[in-house]
Amino acid sequence: MEEPQRRIRAAHSEATVTVYQAYSPVIGLPAARDGRFPTAWKRDRMTWIKPSFLWMMYRCGWGAKEGQETVLAVEITRDGFEWALRHACLSSYVRGVHPDRAAWQRQLKRAPARVQWDPERDLRLQPLPYRALQLGLSGEAVRRYADEWTVTIRDVTPLAHEIHSLVSSGDLDSATRLLPQERPYPAGDEPLAHLLG
Repeated sequence: MEEPQRRIRAAHSEATVTVYQAYSPVIGLPAARDGRFPTAWKRDRMTWIKPSFLWMMYRCGWGAKEGQETVLAVEITRDGFEWALRHACLSSYVRGVHPDRAAWQRQLKRAPARVQWDPERDLRLQPLPYRALQLGLSGEAVRRYADEWTVTIRDVTPLAHEIHSLVSSGDLDSATRLLPQERPYPAGDEPLAHLLG
């Protein structure tokens, strides 16, 4: 069956969903050690969370890009994730989803979360024909993410390096077996209808 152009795929349980972020060790290591973001983590900035492990690898270069050397798997509550989706606005104007560009700009200004759909990636970090979700959190959403939604924070940098090493040596089968098991996320139509533009 063909993959839909836009669908959330994530590692998830009945209560939680896993998202990824990459930070410098100054932020990433204390976050993983303490299970919460340290005071150096900026709450007044937008933070982007990604349910796709391979999209995160593309973004951070397998944890090799400066300032993104520590890859975190952040397990958050499904209630929080779905709150962010319900309160999100698409990060760009889409005719037919928004009444007009001005209405979209007003919504974007008010929304504590925004959604961007970027090409999903394969093990070689090449773009796939369908899209992966990026969820940007600001204001109230950032505070909720840090203080209410976060259940655990794990450092998955060693996993990223191991998978990258296997890919580099051409052992894609072994690399695939190590990937987090991401499957369609059952968000239902209601939280996503306004985000599928």
